[in-house]
Amino acid sequence: MKKIYFLFMSGLFLALTANVYAQYSIGHLSPTYIDVSRSNRNITTDIYYPAISTGDSTAFASGTFPVIVFGHGFDMGDDAYAYMEDTIVPLGYIVVFPTTESGLSPSHSDFGLDMAFLINQMKIQGASSSSFFYNHVSLQSAVMGHSMGGGCAFLACENNTVPTCMVTLAAAETTPSAIAAAKSVTIPALVLSGSVDCVAPPASNQVPMYDSLSSACKFFLSITNGCHCYFADYNFACTFGESTCDAVPPLSRTDQLQTTLDFVVPYLAYYLKGNSASWTAFNDSISVTDPSRFTYQESCSITNIKENTLSDELFIFPDPSSDHITLLFDVQGKYSFNNIVDVLEKQDAVIEITNIQGQLIKAITTTGNKTNVDVSELPCGVYVVQVKSDKVYKVGKFVKE
Repeated sequence: MKKIYFLFMSGLFLALTANVYAQYSIGHLSPTYIDVSRSNRNITTDIYYPAISTGDSTAFASGTFPVIVFGHGFDMGDDAYAYMEDTIVPLGYIVVFPTTESGLSPSHSDFGLDMAFLINQMKIQGASSSSFFYNHVSLQSAVMGHSMGGGCAFLACENNTVPTCMVTLAAAETTPSAIAAAKSVTIPALVLSGSVDCVAPPASNQVPMYDSLSSACKFFLSITNGCHCYFADYNFACTFGESTCDAVPPLSRTDQLQTTLDFVVPYLAYYLKGNSASWTAFNDSISVTDPSRFTYQESCSITNIKENTLSDELFIFPDPSSDHITLLFDVQGKYSFNNIVDVLEKQDAVIEITNIQGQLIKAITTTGNKTNVDVSELPCGVYVVQVKSDKVYKVGKFVKE
């Protein structure tokens, strides 16, 4: 009966996603971005995006899409996560795989910083008229990762409120410590593990990470008889590593990947697309008490997401700037100018300035559609600006020279 009920819920969710989201083809690019704040570090990527046809550099589909930055496991490439990209991108997401730190001596610190950088970089690309991604990047974003990349997701989100949420798959402890970093992670988080993972055992990896999280809403999901490598497609390096600890996964890879998607897809749809039906599907699925499939913990008081009703472009000038910037909201014809003024005259908005690693540098409160901000004390570099209130969320960037 439980199996029949779960199959029904899975079918119901697939029907919901088919109705709510358009299905897109998958385009692909492999750009390299430069982090000037880290000695012009080159960050190579593979990016998969909603397109009008499948292939390299094919035209973007119409619309704006949330960004998911996904960190790979040790000695693994993005080809190990084709199941994720093939499922997520057609639902309307841009999936960014940093291909750095893929050798046998990776720097966890650098990889975490690369992931944090790419979240901001994609927002900058979406706001730049010269970029391929111009007007195609929405405000919401997520950091994800598997194994080493899961641990580095905690490093990327440490003291970083730019990502909307975080999802990790069999996250492994890192150097510096992902467990320690979790104490400074406050964004919503979904932590998945496999109960028979012998590479990154839950008791010494994902459980203390989850316990350390400072998120107001966090979930821990353990897939019964799930193993470490079955959160990915077949990969020789991962399979070889798991074979050295005599893991004999009684759960098939197909079943583990399907269970993973059953929870990850509605979770992302809720946080990144604001779809309340997806939140219902996620909660209904996780509330089915079936220890033969999974067990879970949660600490979450959220009841309903607030959609950003006014989310048009934020103008920042002068850019570059040496001493001050002026913020001006542009409505691009979607809302009348007076509506923006009315909203911000009735309530305060918070302006947050973060560096390219997502660290909060400055926060002020403002009222009105035009604000001057002193940036004379900031070091030279690229900064992301977010304006937040209950009904306004805007993002932009500027260069301090």
